[in-house]
Amino acid sequence: AIFAIAGVEFNINSPKALGEVLFEKLGLQHGGKTKTGYATGIEVLAPLAAEHPIVASVLEYREVSKLKSTYVDALPALLDPATGLLHTTFHQLGAATGRLSSSDPNLQNIPIRSALGREVRRAFLAPVPGQVLLAADYSQIELRLFAHLSGDPDLIEAFRRGEDIHEYTARGVFAVAAGAPIDAELRRRAKAVNFGILYGQGEFGLSQSVGFSRAEAREFIGAYFKRFPQVRGYIDGALEVARERGYVTTLM
Repeated sequence: AIFAIAGVEFNINSPKALGEVLFEKLGLQHGGKTKTGYATGIEVLAPLAAEHPIVASVLEYREVSKLKSTYVDALPALLDPATGLLHTTFHQLGAATGRLSSSDPNLQNIPIRSALGREVRRAFLAPVPGQVLLAADYSQIELRLFAHLSGDPDLIEAFRRGEDIHEYTARGVFAVAAGAPIDAELRRRAKAVNFGILYGQGEFGLSQSVGFSRAEAREFIGAYFKRFPQVRGYIDGALEVARERGYVTTLM
């Protein structure tokens, strides 16, 4: 499909060849040229997907290629010949953050966001009928810490009531009426806003990660800080301390 649209065969896996086809032959808007050619990362291609059918096909090709090499081709080779099962290896000291990590395969990285990725995930089954595979995760741990650090009463109260914090943010920031359902896409956007603001993303970064325009991102950041005013105070205060002292401290 890509070759038919482009009118030429080329190495789709080569950023240089892909850049020449997209930005020179087809004249799409590019994100700048480096020494080795045009940038063709997801952050450049995703906004172009609605503009030209070849871009959507390239993104689909990349997804399928990754699923094939990482899972479809690799997983059967990792089966234990004695048991016929897949056994991961857990590492208690592998991640700098202190999280448990896993390899061969990395069970924390089995795809879930796309329909094709979910098909791969469906292949993972517990070996004995009646047994289940268990997924465990901290519940918004960074945002809980942030509520404590900032002392924002609305954020603290939402956690005390056992609210889904991303749904709670979606209602406040996107002006969804109390009791009205929140769809998965709106919750995903609210989650991106929650974590984006927490880690200091500006309007450009947020627009890229969520698919807003920059004007929308600016509006949502403003609405967020209006909803949680002490969050703004904490972030500004932390930056001020860093500028004055040259360091910041943890709770400890």
